[in-house]
Amino acid sequence: MYTQLLIAGFLLGAVSSFHCVGMCGPIAFSLPVHYLPKAQKAFGIFLYNFGRITTYGLLGLLFGFVGRQVYLGGMQQALSVLLGALILFFLLGSLFQKKVLRIRWAERFTQSLQQFIGRYMQQKKLYGMFVLGLANGLLPCGMVYFAITGALAAGSVGGGVLFMAAFGMGTLPAMFALSFFGSMISLSARNTMKKAVPYVLFTMGILLILRGLNLNIPYVSPYLQNHSIDAVTCH
Repeated sequence: MYTQLLIAGFLLGAVSSFHCVGMCGPIAFSLPVHYLPKAQKAFGIFLYNFGRITTYGLLGLLFGFVGRQVYLGGMQQALSVLLGALILFFLLGSLFQKKVLRIRWAERFTQSLQQFIGRYMQQKKLYGMFVLGLANGLLPCGMVYFAITGALAAGSVGGGVLFMAAFGMGTLPAMFALSFFGSMISLSARNTMKKAVPYVLFTMGILLILRGLNLNIPYVSPYLQNHSIDAVTCH
């Protein structure tokens, strides 16, 4: 099971990195490491990305715990169908360029986080790259939200952490290259890579729905037993 989560999380991250390259490019370009020697520059970029992956792992811990409670409550099938439907719903909204959900307090938090990142970048401290990565991992990102659905569907705390960490590792190669080489990756190339993202998300949504339908199809829709815990009565 953990091997499947690791592979699925990494592949989702690898494809999501196409989106990250297009959306997070300004932050990656602006990391205050370009004045450093190559070795220190590479180390600073690694710290930044390690911070992102750490935040993703912590999110996996949180949502893996939530998914575990759902699993123990015997509602794993319903959750899987719901998550798949939500992915398709938000994907449809994005295709029509409609913002389907707006949360005021989340927008205020994002603004404060962006201001923190901006101030921290001006300090140009190598060790601060890890802190920047931690903060960046909390910025609103549709691909991270989709990855969180995978952590919820994992049904365990360990599975949630593993899925989100693997997701972060999948984004690492492209994000590291973008920060290190900068303009060597053209805008047209980044936009071309982003075109694959909706197809992957559509596939993920369909697979989650099929998984919840309990069709007894190996790997695609395996049979899920009811794992709810019955109450024990004492006489």
